[in-house]
Formats: sequence, structure tokens, C-alpha cells
Amino acid sequence: ENTIPLFPSSSSSSLNRERSIVVPVTCSAAAVNLAPGTPVRPTSILVVGATGTLGRQIVRRALDEGYDVRCLVRPRPAPADFLRDWGATVVNADLSKPETIPATLVGIHTVIDCATGRPEEPIKTVDWEGKVALIQCVKAMGIQKYVFYSIHNCDKHPEVPLMEIKYCTEKFLQESGLNHITIRLCGFMQGLIGQYAVPILEEKSVWGTDAPTRVAYMDTQDIARLTLIALRNEKINGKLLTFAGPRAWTTQEVITLCERLAGQDANVTTVPVSVLRVTRQLTRFFQWTNDVADRLAFSEVLSSD
Repeated sequence: ENTIPLFPSSSSSSLNRERSIVVPVTCSAAAVNLAPGTPVRPTSILVVGATGTLGRQIVRRALDEGYDVRCLVRPRPAPADFLRDWGATVVNADLSKPETIPATLVGIHTVIDCATGRPEEPIKTVDWEGKVALIQCVKAMGIQKYVFYSIHNCDKHPEVPLMEIKYCTEKFLQESGLNHITIRLCGFMQGLIGQYAVPILEEKSVWGTDAPTRVAYMDTQDIARLTLIALRNEKINGKLLTFAGPRAWTTQEVITLCERLAGQDANVTTVPVSVLRVTRQLTRFFQWTNDVADRLAFSEVLSSD
């Protein structure tokens, strides 16, 4: 049985100010030691969070390049049949239930971690506690490589819970001794479709801020392609990479582009960064709105960085 410390050392971390928690996770010896000399194929990969915006593109690209892909997805009412249709194997597990993780790792060479918590969940549940449990199981079962996706500039914003969690996970992974690659991302181009393009086409309001923020969005298909290139390059093991698009866009530039392509004007509701800041402070007064405040803090950074 492996006891997992959920709060790694961090001198100024807000996570460190919380009471330490331990979660017992049992990895069976049979799963850890498959058999003396049993080879694990380098092409066998597990994609965690395979139904997400990035995860599904990783699965698609890896299958196209000849990898044997296993997808870890949460049990869900609507099965992820499209992953099976593509040729992947689907296994059910939940990072918030660490005892479900070990069986998914048997026979796997590389784990590509695309998972993130759902909007209705506390940020720590998957993005911190679940990731620590996953990394510990990966280490215990001798997985050869781990790919982790983080956020650009997460080390510069310890006041934002999600960004601090990402940075702490980077450090936890580095200290684990695993052969790994950490990839920091700026933003997904696909996210702009639902946020701006579709509402403009449907003549609905879109939301923006008054800050001249620039984000170097990338197509998740390009992220998937570059990830698999990195996976094959042994010289970048243990490295920290940043993937960014060729151009950084402001919110207004994105809206203007969508207006031009749609052939109509957008109904834009502008939210000043100062309002986001005040709203975040107000929600801190109530325990039940703490997670809302955490997400507002992230929005504030995106709007002013």
C-alpha cells in the first residue's frame, strides 16, 4: 500500500497552508510486476481525459500514427463510443477514486494526461488530488513515460488556485523521478468556437473585458501532432516545453474576425477587469462560493496578463 501525500512542499504555496491529507492507494503486486522479462510495447499509451477537447485529438493522432491507444474515461451515461469506433480501447476509472486507477495501467508504456476537472467540481478534486494519485500509481507500476499538460506562466500566479495547482503538480512530477515531459499551453483555438463564433452566428451576446489581453491560441490538432513528436524525442525527457500559436490575439481581435466571417455585428457585453476583481473578493466571504472565486481569479489573470 502506498500512502500519497497530497501537499508537496512549497514555501509560499496556498496549498501548503491547508491541513495535509493522505489518501491510501493500493497497487497490487501482480499489476506492478507483470512477469519477469515481460516486454511492454513502446507504442502502448494510455490517454487520461480522452473525451476532452485536447484528449480526443491526442487519441485520433496517436491511432493515425500506429499507436495502441487505451482511453481512461469516467463512467458516464453516454458511452464514449466514438473512441471505440476510431479503434481505441476504452477503460472506466475516476481520478477522484484512486483505487480505480491501477488496473488501467497494466501493460502501458506511456501515460498522456489530458484530464481536468468538470466546471461543477472543486478544482482540487481532479486537478490536484486526482493527479497526485495518478502520478503515484504510475511511479509504483513502472510506467516508462508521463506527459503532463500545464498552463503557460502558471509559476507567476500563485494567487490563482488552478495555476498554483498546475505549478505544484509540475514540481511534484519532477520530484517523483518519473521519466516525463511537461507541456505548458496558452489556449485552445477550438474554445473560441463556442465562446464567440456560435453566439455571434446566433445573434447572442458575447462576453469580453476591457483589458488588451493577448493569447496565443493553438489548434488542438497541432498540439497533438507536436506532443507525439516530443514523445519520440528522447533528448527532451524531463524538459519543460511551451506550445503557443504563431500569433497572440486580443478578445476584440477575435470578435472582429468572427464578425467578418459571419457577416454580421456582435452584441458584445464588456466586463471591466475591476468588476471581476471585486466579484472575486465578495465570493471569498462565503464558503459555498469559494470555487466560484477560484475560477474568477483565473479569469482575471487571463484578462490582464
